[in-house]
Amino acid sequence: MASDVKNESRSNLGLQRWIAIASSILLIAKFTAYYLTHSVSILTDALESIVNVIAGFIGLYSLYVAAKPKDIDHPYGHGKAEFVSAAVEGTLVLSAGVLIIYSAVKNLIYPIEIHKLDLGIYLVGSTAIINWVLGAIALKQGRKNNSLALQASGKHLQTDTYSTAAIIAGLILISITHKVWIDGVVAIGFGCFIIYTGYKIVRTSLAGIMDEADMELLEKMVDVTEKNRKENWIDIHNLRVIKYGNVLHVDCHLTVPWYLNINQAHFEIDELSKLIRTNFGETLELFVHSDGCLYSQCHICIKKDCPVRQHPFKQRVDWTLDNALQNEKHSLKDLQE
Repeated sequence: MASDVKNESRSNLGLQRWIAIASSILLIAKFTAYYLTHSVSILTDALESIVNVIAGFIGLYSLYVAAKPKDIDHPYGHGKAEFVSAAVEGTLVLSAGVLIIYSAVKNLIYPIEIHKLDLGIYLVGSTAIINWVLGAIALKQGRKNNSLALQASGKHLQTDTYSTAAIIAGLILISITHKVWIDGVVAIGFGCFIIYTGYKIVRTSLAGIMDEADMELLEKMVDVTEKNRKENWIDIHNLRVIKYGNVLHVDCHLTVPWYLNINQAHFEIDELSKLIRTNFGETLELFVHSDGCLYSQCHICIKKDCPVRQHPFKQRVDWTLDNALQNEKHSLKDLQE
């Protein structure tokens, strides 16, 4: 598993390096377009790209830190650096949105004549295409490797593409109607969109820093274990998942027949670990505590050849998100709730 984590970290770091370099080149292209046109819409797009460049290098550094191996001071690794990076990036995006709206309102009050719209549209359009491709690659790899930093970068780049497309549409409209005020209106709309995007990035990063439960991931994990349940797995409870960068730390309790010896109980834990890794990737750490069953659980135990059964089987308890998260063994009351 260590080698898989190391390879993914290197891959993430390499892609983020290219994103940072590309963002710097695209920033120059956008400011060139602004210099040629004097369009406040293009200026706001360029200002947002400054954030992308800063965010790209912050993301690069965070991935460098996150790729460091565990040590005595950081027994769970350095993956939390990605959440901090995303929080900073989101804050910068929010700030850019406010600045963009300010510049747009100022332009509405004191309009500036626009020049060479056609050349500006070509330059800005080319940056949109490049941003879209880079963003799609970053999002795909970020989701694959559970890298919040790469996902944040991908969202920035694709958000930049959407906003640039809106700006191009506005510039085309200006060239047709010769209404300069459209430039400011488009920029204001763009600024509002950027603020919303920044809020979502900050919200996601703070959730990671605070170890907020990922209910969608937990529900999928419970569903997988329920569908592949073994007869010695009487219940799974106290399930928790914590994200550290691209590594998932999974904790849970697995109830098995009380008479199994240590080796037999450990075998069941190994089987559960294999199942989860098969469905959620090798880059995870699984900590499973084995519990012995209670005689009161005979009513829900699906083991057919149990040599010590004290009560007849009544009904199977399906594993759900609710009973898997609780810190108690399953019983008949789970059927009544």
